[in-house]
Amino acid sequence: MTQETVTNGTEALFTREGMPPVKEMIPCALQHVLASFAGIITPAVIMAGVYGFNSQQSADIIQVALILSAIDTALQAFAPFRRIGGGLPIVMGVSFAFLPALQAMGASGFSFGALLGGEIVGGAVAVLFGLAYSKIKWLFPPVVTGTVIFSIGVSLYPTAVKYMAGGMGTPLWGTPQAWCVALITFAVVFALANFGKGTLKLGSVFFGMIVGMIVSIPFGMIDFSSVATAQVFALPKLMPYALEFDPEVCITLAVVFPMVAIQVIGDVSAACLGSIDRMPTERELSGAIVSQGLTSMVGGLLGGLPTSALGQNVGIICSNKVVNKWVFVIIAAVFAITGLFPQLSAVLSAIPQPVIGGATVGVFGTITMNGVRMFTREGLTQRTTTIVGTSVVFGLGIWMASGCLAGEGMPAWVSTVIGSNAVTPTAIMAIVLNLILPQTPVVAQHIDAAKDAAVDLVLPESKK
Repeated sequence: MTQETVTNGTEALFTREGMPPVKEMIPCALQHVLASFAGIITPAVIMAGVYGFNSQQSADIIQVALILSAIDTALQAFAPFRRIGGGLPIVMGVSFAFLPALQAMGASGFSFGALLGGEIVGGAVAVLFGLAYSKIKWLFPPVVTGTVIFSIGVSLYPTAVKYMAGGMGTPLWGTPQAWCVALITFAVVFALANFGKGTLKLGSVFFGMIVGMIVSIPFGMIDFSSVATAQVFALPKLMPYALEFDPEVCITLAVVFPMVAIQVIGDVSAACLGSIDRMPTERELSGAIVSQGLTSMVGGLLGGLPTSALGQNVGIICSNKVVNKWVFVIIAAVFAITGLFPQLSAVLSAIPQPVIGGATVGVFGTITMNGVRMFTREGLTQRTTTIVGTSVVFGLGIWMASGCLAGEGMPAWVSTVIGSNAVTPTAIMAIVLNLILPQTPVVAQHIDAAKDAAVDLVLPESKK
């Protein structure tokens, strides 16, 4: 293979540098946009509902969500000054990671301006966390990061199924037509990803969603009525809400942001391991966190929500291994354009939820298995199984048992920070257990591996 081929041919899709053919970059980029678009605007739509925003305020928060996603994704691709952004294949955007905490504070009566003030403080904490990463990276060995990734993947399963079932609370919820569209979409994506070739294989999610949208038309799932009422062009507003720095909100988000930073570490690590077969460097992870923190601070000034790594896109990156930075520049450009031209975002927001669910359900499984791949890098020792198993039980158990940390006498922040998602309790438990459990000696690791191998050899014979 010549350097010219790598620089300008199809093979450049699988390297960070070089210029692949535009006709192959576009479907690779658009499948990321289609897979993430609903996930980016949905938190904005939900928070608009929590605060009873009017149609213009709702449109504004959706617009800012798209622009912030563009900024963070572009910073991650280019990594300016070698301190902001990781320079790695990752799609960033407004995500569900912060939503439980933000919803809880909104329901508690805090103003939206107070949330934005807390977002600025939390973003600053994330920046400091990223800059100090070299001093604290020992807290996040593969067993911790892999466990967090595993919990991220598993906690996304209900989201995928809810999308496939038509969206909870909608008329489509649980209907045969919703599942029909979702399963057809899934079948097309699965077939192209596993049996397709060339552009069809690389753009399997994109082409699967196109087929899904076509199939959904007879069921009346696509509604473009909002396109006619949307503005043609609009710029985001600076400080549309009066900022407030309420101590409780600021402290809560100052705790939540580092937990989400661990998720960013996990997602970036999973994307690197699954696509370029290596772990990210210390500087790359530091830059990724700094970019996320800075973008979230900008979000507070523009009236938007904080950003994080998008898990569904990690799955796509690991599946097709397309890592060229210009693909991610195109993704950022599409986010920016749809944010600045609201009519375009209205078109994309018309994609039915069953189509999104059917197209992305498979990639969540990829995320989970990348977590397994990470925490088993040094063998599945008793120490590793104890850390992973116990952490996941606490994380997923607390998350699934809604309200288990919200009883009488329990401080409200405990439920908000720890009980609202699976990632935070999993991360806390994994870090603590990794610190207190003694390291397994190398010799003991080899003995454990030998015993496992012996069991694998003996069991089949014993069953004969």
